[in-house]
Amino acid sequence: MALTGRTALLAALGSLPVGIWDPGWTGILAVNAPLAVACACDFALAAPVRRLGLTRSGDTTARLGDPADITLTVTNPSRRPLRAQLRDAWPPSSWHPGAESEASRHRLTVPPGERRRITTRLRPTRRGDHRSDRITIRSYGPLGLFSRQGAHKVPWTVRVLPPFSSRKHLPSKLARLRELDGRTSVLTRGEGTEFDSLREYVPGDDTRSIDWRATARHSTVAVRTWRPERDRHILLVLDTGRTSAGRVDDAPRLDAAMDAALLLAALASRAGDRVDLLAHDRRVRALVQGRTARDVLPSLVNAMATLEPELVETDARGLAAAALRTAPRRSLIVLMTTLDATPVEEGLLPVLPQLTRRHTVLVASVADPHIARMAGSRGNPDAVYEAAAAAQAQAERHRTAEQLRRYGVTVVDATPEDLAPALADAYLALKAAGRL
Repeated sequence: MALTGRTALLAALGSLPVGIWDPGWTGILAVNAPLAVACACDFALAAPVRRLGLTRSGDTTARLGDPADITLTVTNPSRRPLRAQLRDAWPPSSWHPGAESEASRHRLTVPPGERRRITTRLRPTRRGDHRSDRITIRSYGPLGLFSRQGAHKVPWTVRVLPPFSSRKHLPSKLARLRELDGRTSVLTRGEGTEFDSLREYVPGDDTRSIDWRATARHSTVAVRTWRPERDRHILLVLDTGRTSAGRVDDAPRLDAAMDAALLLAALASRAGDRVDLLAHDRRVRALVQGRTARDVLPSLVNAMATLEPELVETDARGLAAAALRTAPRRSLIVLMTTLDATPVEEGLLPVLPQLTRRHTVLVASVADPHIARMAGSRGNPDAVYEAAAAAQAQAERHRTAEQLRRYGVTVVDATPEDLAPALADAYLALKAAGRL
């Protein structure tokens, strides 16, 4: 069998005599000299690592759950070919478990004076800014006996945005909005509605909508149609305090609240309403104001990307003051917070009259579906005990919700999967009733 290249050389070097009866340093050096020379030549022929040129390009944003591709361009300015192994290191949260080892390690060969591109695919497991770490390169000689190793810093940041999984509900909510907007035969009237047009009376119409002057000029009875007013102000308030860190279905409550807020923002902006965002615990964490209908959703998504729950008690007075500063005129304030009894009774209820005096207030809370499953447990003493504990927790939430309703607050309490459509329905119901 013929041997070529590195295999033949190593075989030849390995055939030198290595066993002598009275070995001394001179004898050992003589026997290993050919191998030492080969290793030295291999090291000398390896392309230098420090002189390599490295630049990045690719995605700067990605939604949670979607991949992000980052391209690294490696330029070899030396006269030696680059034969290398490369590791593009990113923080652990940039990868799904088990995906990092194959995605971040690359083999490449770059001829002298040329460049090559390699792509690292990130699969982020959490929101926020993911920043690249170091790039480690190991350059081998033609025999692969020795290598040079070095590291480079090539900064790059990928912002991972909320997934907005409730987007799937938007078409059905827009269809309902078109009905309220007077594009179908649905009639609505209230404080927040404005005159749209006249049409002929049909049995079942509200007699208060009859336009008697127009009827006198025609041979038929004419009725006025109404549509919800546009250019209302919606303020989305995210409570980022301790209670928002609680995990429901293996995700923080804050994530479910943000998803619901995004669906409501998309719906309200299509309705012609102005949408702002305030995130607060002991201080303002994010504030988005004055965006156009086209820019509001990207602005909200970008602001929410870096929000994380803070393990502190929310300052309810500070939150109310910040909300009143952000919404000086009559608005719909949508407060995404908890329905736990203690934070509501000690924090929210004392400051609630300040908000309801001027604004329409809607409180949305994330319910734990595990509590509902526990309430249906039966069959053994442990299951019955769990059912009793769940029933007590549900009754406490209902009492808290009733306390808020006595102040004229609309309350939405739903599981993470149902919160977004339920909040959108509550908004449409307020619009239909003319309360915006």
